[in-house]
Amino acid sequence: MPGVPAPAARVVSLRQLGLIPGKATLGKLVTGFLIGLLIAGLHLALVLIFGHISLIRATPSFYAVALSFLLYLVLATREEIAFRGYALRSLSYKIGPWKAQIIIAFIFALEHSAGGFTWQQAFFGSGAGSVLFGLAALRTKGIALPIGLHAAWNFGQWCFGLKNIPGIWQVSVSKGFEESNEQIILICYLVVMGLAITAFYLYPLRTSLKAEKV
Repeated sequence: MPGVPAPAARVVSLRQLGLIPGKATLGKLVTGFLIGLLIAGLHLALVLIFGHISLIRATPSFYAVALSFLLYLVLATREEIAFRGYALRSLSYKIGPWKAQIIIAFIFALEHSAGGFTWQQAFFGSGAGSVLFGLAALRTKGIALPIGLHAAWNFGQWCFGLKNIPGIWQVSVSKGFEESNEQIILICYLVVMGLAITAFYLYPLRTSLKAEKV
C-alpha cells in the first residue's frame, strides 16, 4: 500500500541464537549431557529387554574413550550450530516453530542419508533426533543444552556398542536375529525419542534454562 512502510525484518543477534557463551552455558551443557546419557541408557535397556543381544566388555584404552568423547562433542557442536542455530531460529521466527522443525529435520535427514545412512536410519532415526534437539534449542533459546544432549546420545551409543563398532562394550547378536534386531533397535529408539520429545514439550523449564544467553 502506497505510503505504508514495509515491516522491518526481525534481526536475530548471535547472543539470541545462543552462539555467544554466557553464564548459563556450562550448566546447560552439563544438563543436556546428563539427559542425553539417560536417554541413551533407556534405549539400551529397552533393546536388552526386547532384542536378542548381549553386551561383551571391549576394554578400550582411556585414550580411545577420551578421543571418542571429544569427537562426538565436536561433531554435535558443528551440527547444532549448523542446524539448530541460525537456521532453525530464523525459520521459527518467520514460519513458526513446528514448520521450521519439519524443514530442518528433513534437511538433517538428507545430510545423514548422503553420509551413508539407510533411508530408515536417516528419516526415522536422524529425523526424530533432529526434532528433539530442535525442541531443546527452542525451549532453552540456545544451543548449549542440545549440544550436550546430542553429544551424550552419540557417545552413549558408542559406549554401548550400538554404533556398529566396539565401544566400552561390544554388542553380540544372537544367531538368526540379525535383521529383526535392527528393527527392534529402531522401534526402541523411536519410543525413547517420543518420550523425550513429549517430556521436553510438556515439562516446565527452570528459569536458568529459559535465559536468552546460552
